[in-house]
Amino acid sequence: MTSTAAPLDLLLLPTWLVPVEPAGVVLKDHGLGIRDGRIAFIGPRTAALKLSAREVRELPGMLLSPGLINAHGHAAMSLFRGLADDLPLMTWLEKHIWPAEAKRVDEAFVRDGTDLAIAEQLKGGITCFCDMYFYPKVASDCVHNSGMRAQIAIPILDFPIPGASSADEAIRQGIELFGDLKHHPRIKITFGPHAPYTVNDDNLEKIRVIAEELDAGIHMHLHETAHEVQRAVEQTGERPLARLGRLGLLGPRFQAVHMTQISEDDLALLVESNTSVIHCPESNLKLASGFCPVERLWQAGVNVAIGTDGAASNNDLDLLGETRTAAMLAKAVAGSATALDAHRALRMATLNGARAMGMESEIGSLEVGKAADIVAFDLSGLAQQPIYDPVSQLIYATGRDCVKHLWVAGKQLLDDRQLTRMDEQQLTAMAIAWGQRISGHHE
Repeated sequence: MTSTAAPLDLLLLPTWLVPVEPAGVVLKDHGLGIRDGRIAFIGPRTAALKLSAREVRELPGMLLSPGLINAHGHAAMSLFRGLADDLPLMTWLEKHIWPAEAKRVDEAFVRDGTDLAIAEQLKGGITCFCDMYFYPKVASDCVHNSGMRAQIAIPILDFPIPGASSADEAIRQGIELFGDLKHHPRIKITFGPHAPYTVNDDNLEKIRVIAEELDAGIHMHLHETAHEVQRAVEQTGERPLARLGRLGLLGPRFQAVHMTQISEDDLALLVESNTSVIHCPESNLKLASGFCPVERLWQAGVNVAIGTDGAASNNDLDLLGETRTAAMLAKAVAGSATALDAHRALRMATLNGARAMGMESEIGSLEVGKAADIVAFDLSGLAQQPIYDPVSQLIYATGRDCVKHLWVAGKQLLDDRQLTRMDEQQLTAMAIAWGQRISGHHE
């Protein structure tokens, strides 16, 4: 690119630039130029300074990376954060979360809870998230208004849920929303059958056919606990993953969330079908659901992305913290200190998430032509010194409070830690009001 081209909208000049692709690279004293919401230039600072740009931002002591991608969550459940802690998964769901949802969840709950989650995620360096929750149209409106990027998974269960009286109605709504948002630059609709134990073969079959016709993704909780797998084997003689394989759901568009239980046959099926796995380490730890064998999957060639799960079982939407936990846990599970090193952990939180959602040509790495979804981490603080490898410092010594600036499609949504489009005080007051309402009726 030469300086005679149209001027850049914005030129960023950080101390370090980590493109993620190619893998393991750290560019020092480079600039990144944005034009029309896309990355138009990456090159040495000296070359960058010769370009004409409408705005130049010096970012000393900062690391520029692709925006983080939270590949699994339930955004509106932020309003249930801390509601029923320290309980096993099925008790937590059946005795607490499902009754609270039945009583509370409506369009207003989803709108406010999703806004709260979006704000928290933006402040934590997340530019794109996957949401799987009720009233998906409401959630997609929140994403549209916020300027953020998201994959919205349409929840489908065999029984009535808030906003859909049957699986057929949920599927119909999903098809309609898919059509409405097909050309949306920042929102992608996918189908979200809840779990193997809540969706029967007939409904899974319908979802498979529709996903194939629309070339849409399928996002599903799978092998979350040993109990889930054991119960399925006792009842049907078949592991849930094998059942999905038999029904033809697995493939590059399939996103298997959790996968804490993986046999040799399971691994072979994941590899052969090119299915992505979404790892949610902190939710799995907190609910004692088990450990996803990340290093084993990675070495076998499976694409592993990372998600926070909902704030009701995590209890934060902190993907940087999640990635650090993932790296530590991978080493413990594999019994190897070299498992999931810092650079691969960052790739898991960026490009692997994009790949799982079928968005890798748009986002997930800093490459010319891709959307300018970018985060600047401030590594100038005391706790980050000295810096030998900035990516190591980012993963092992940095918290989300070091997120300084963030752009989605070239639009700045976080400027010096301040949200540019959302009112943080208003959101906090709204969340407190919901908490009072919910606890007043919650035994």
